[in-house]
Amino acid sequence: MLRLVRLAGGAATTYCCLVDDAATTAPDTGPRRDAWAWRLLATGLSFSVFGVVGFLLGLFAVPVLIAIPGGRGSRRQRIRRLVRGAFRAFIGFMRSMRVLTYELQGFERLGRPGQLVVANHPSLIDVVFLIAFIPHAGCVVKRALWRNPAMALVVRAAGYVPNWPTDAMIERAADALAGGQCLIMFPEGTRTQPGLPRQFHRGAATVAIRAASTVTPVFVSVQPTTLTKHAPWYRIPRRRPHFSLAVGVDIDPAPLRDSMPAPRAARTLNEGLLAVYAGRLGGR
Repeated sequence: MLRLVRLAGGAATTYCCLVDDAATTAPDTGPRRDAWAWRLLATGLSFSVFGVVGFLLGLFAVPVLIAIPGGRGSRRQRIRRLVRGAFRAFIGFMRSMRVLTYELQGFERLGRPGQLVVANHPSLIDVVFLIAFIPHAGCVVKRALWRNPAMALVVRAAGYVPNWPTDAMIERAADALAGGQCLIMFPEGTRTQPGLPRQFHRGAATVAIRAASTVTPVFVSVQPTTLTKHAPWYRIPRRRPHFSLAVGVDIDPAPLRDSMPAPRAARTLNEGLLAVYAGRLGGR
């Protein structure tokens, strides 16, 4: 397990054996390839299917699962299994339609009680991949989903955590971890803007210091980039994008939690996470 320590009078550092195998993002230039026109149509169809199926699940399937006798935890797990299955089917649909390809590394280590899974956020559908392939995971998601007619009932019933207001988000996320859930968070808070330095907000580190048994980074890369911030869905790359999601080395927050005040520990952990991602994916 990777431990974060603070050197006397120095900055946080991480002791790990991560290999810097980050690939340089090649410009998306040249002729359109991989059945570009078909991928454009299939991408639009995929997102239409996502919206319709999400609305139908919220309208019919979720109320039925809520009505089944059982406690709050059982109901939450039923809904999460439904969402996980639906997201897996959605990814399978996109792959079968030749919209994208993907590979996963190390996901068998995800889904442990009290585990905080953190990930960078280059694409709109990163969260779909993570929820699809992490058993019973909760997630901190945008507050806008609570007003989305296709997703509102689903995210509420699944017990996901809205990302606003920040203080309430931290309390709810910490409670979820303390209660034995696995939780997904994106420290950037929103999708990475291509070409800008990566920045992590301190919320995920604060939650980790409060209640996580372990913090596990997931490195997400997309080549060529697609579905980035401010990019419309129809601006698809000239060749089919490949998603790669690799699980990194566990980080134990206990030494920081036990050796320094919580705000300082969260700041140190956040700096350490940024260093880990810079070492694996580069500074951007």
